[in-house]
Amino acid sequence: MADSSLVLVANAGDGSISTFRLEDGSLQRLAVTAALAGCSTFAVDSARDLVYAAVQDSGQDGRAGILTLRLDRRTGALEAGPRRDLPGGKLNYVALSRHGAGLLGASYDGGYGISCPITDGVVGDPVSRVAFPNLHSVLPSTDGRFAYFVSLGADLVAQYALGDDLRLAPLEPATVAAPAGSGPRHLVLNDAEDALYVLTEFSGQVLHFARDPDSGTLGLRDATDAFDPSTGLRHSRFGADPTAEHLIWGADLHLGADGRYLWCSERTESTLGAVAVADDGSVSAPDRFVTTEPQPRGFAVSPDGAHLVAAGERSTTISLYAVTGDRLELLQRAETGRGANWVRFV
Repeated sequence: MADSSLVLVANAGDGSISTFRLEDGSLQRLAVTAALAGCSTFAVDSARDLVYAAVQDSGQDGRAGILTLRLDRRTGALEAGPRRDLPGGKLNYVALSRHGAGLLGASYDGGYGISCPITDGVVGDPVSRVAFPNLHSVLPSTDGRFAYFVSLGADLVAQYALGDDLRLAPLEPATVAAPAGSGPRHLVLNDAEDALYVLTEFSGQVLHFARDPDSGTLGLRDATDAFDPSTGLRHSRFGADPTAEHLIWGADLHLGADGRYLWCSERTESTLGAVAVADDGSVSAPDRFVTTEPQPRGFAVSPDGAHLVAAGERSTTISLYAVTGDRLELLQRAETGRGANWVRFV
């Protein structure tokens, strides 16, 4: 495993980020960077060793912002740099575009999305702002021409062209509907970028949208369940307590390296399952499920697809798995911090 194979884990309960090295099928914790109150999401510019973390002050005013951190690959330490304040409230998802020259963010509580330029690691003022209820995530296309915002509250995906100046211009149509009451949450593009997949929180489904790479527009094609049907989980709803009522609580999804499987997490039963992806992009339900860290909000698959690292909001450890097709083999559990909920390979 190359020296650059690092894993970063945000520990929201501790306000910290743990840095691990993955080598020879084993995780070694290198450092824990503290004083990152409210950190539950971040994006990594691996080419420049920069990390952009969404934070929120623990004081009474709860001031939110984006903090730039510089990663030391040898020690794993993160050094704090410039910060961009966000008067509209904390971001719960950030993504980079244009090879690190632009940042996109989505705010669940604030109900807004932004696009910002980045110059030498400094996040500039937003050049565009969009508004939808409970925006949960955002994803740019690899070519930097388009961006997609997911609104859990409105059951839709908003689709935009991303201008040379990073301004967002709605496509036609401006939004694409998800099933009513499904609660779309996180999204990924396949390698060819002719398909976009969304995991829903309330119905626990993977939605398959066909995508036109030239126009950027989406169209819903099919869907499948991504939760374990043997557990008796029921459809959830906005404002419900999933654990108290034993309801579906979909969380994160990531594409395997070969594009044949979409790994998905469900928090009430703390499971991981692999949705199968056919040659035509259509999806089918997992054949098996693995119980993982309690309440797995976030996880990540290594770039080569050989490993998966899962974190749990009700755990202080992460789990390292070897991946073979749609099967997971537990290799190690490693201490990280309280409320771990975001994982990225660097």
